Amino acid sequence: MNKTIKKYLPTILIIMMISGAIYYYQQSKKLKPEDLYRLQTITQGDVEQSVNANGTINPVSLINVGTQVSGLVSKLYVDYNDKVKAGQILLKLDDALFTAQIAQSKGNLHNAQASLDLAKANEARMRNLFSQDFASKQDLDQAVQSLESAKAQLDTVKAQLSRDQTNLAYSIIRSPVSGIVVDRVIDVGQTVAASFQTPTLITIAQDLSKMQINTSFAEADIGKIKVGQKAKFTVDAFPNRNFEGVVKQLRLNPTTVSNVVTYNVVISVDNSDETLLPGMTAFVTIAIDHHDDVLLAPNSALRYKPTLSDTNAFPATEKHSHGDAKKHSDQNTPRGKLYVLRDNQPVEVKLTLGLTDGKLTEIKSDQLKVGDKVIVGESQPDSGGSASGASPMRMRSF
Repeated sequence: MNKTIKKYLPTILIIMMISGAIYYYQQSKKLKPEDLYRLQTITQGDVEQSVNANGTINPVSLINVGTQVSGLVSKLYVDYNDKVKAGQILLKLDDALFTAQIAQSKGNLHNAQASLDLAKANEARMRNLFSQDFASKQDLDQAVQSLESAKAQLDTVKAQLSRDQTNLAYSIIRSPVSGIVVDRVIDVGQTVAASFQTPTLITIAQDLSKMQINTSFAEADIGKIKVGQKAKFTVDAFPNRNFEGVVKQLRLNPTTVSNVVTYNVVISVDNSDETLLPGMTAFVTIAIDHHDDVLLAPNSALRYKPTLSDTNAFPATEKHSHGDAKKHSDQNTPRGKLYVLRDNQPVEVKLTLGLTDGKLTEIKSDQLKVGDKVIVGESQPDSGGSASGASPMRMRSF
């Protein structure tokens, strides 16, 4: 038997050495939890929750200048971007027809005046004859009636003359306010008609140093927005500059498009340097709440879910302390969970959620502290690095 052992002893030793080497290789190549998962740490800091929407920048006061009379544009005195003062002439319509009407009304006025003078003379003569019994009472009444009719006719002609003079004055279009011309829709030689409604000829922004943003927020966010809240916004023309404004008005008239209800929110903006121009698109952010010095977890950690093949590898959920149970007693409090590494092992932790800024979320739990590593995703090991018994993990994006 000793001879048999001695005969196979080298082979046994070689097999043992090979087995030991394989075991050592497998242990050295076995993936650790840090290699299996993508990790981030719990931090502490400030978080601000906000709502966002797009809007359009407009002047606070935009005046549409029109005309009450029709006619041909004969002269134009202003153009785009011209500054104007209140009462300044903007344009003139051809006044030939208005001048002719005034001349006709003046002729009618002279005729009516002559008729009135004749009626007065007839009335005086008839009254004298009546006093001498040379005229009847009927003749006197007719003379009085003719006098009153002549007076009324004179008043009518005077009114017509006043109307024609007013129309002539309307043919000269003046600026009702001081401001800057932002739009002009007519040219010299163009005919404007004011038959049924006043056409807009020129648009004037009264003051570009004060602007406002008209934007729409969803009904789910409108309850968190209050008048006086500060708003921040950017525009494409100045991508590296942040602008500020103040919520001025929440308009009660809702807008419904494809069953989506929105409300118009007006934001007041100081534009003293006149950098912002009418019509620019603003990307508005309104801060609705702010918490300081709280625990923060990345949102990707709150969205992470282990793959089905690895659920058995996760230890049981950590139990909440009495304090946590008290925190979670409110059924309306948002709750969530994440997975944290404890002694190189992933552990599920349930917690209470607070404010979020879209990247980080406030969390409340006695089981977590600053610096804890939480799982945000799974890593795909190299093709040659997977040890026996360690199944490859899929990469998941968040």
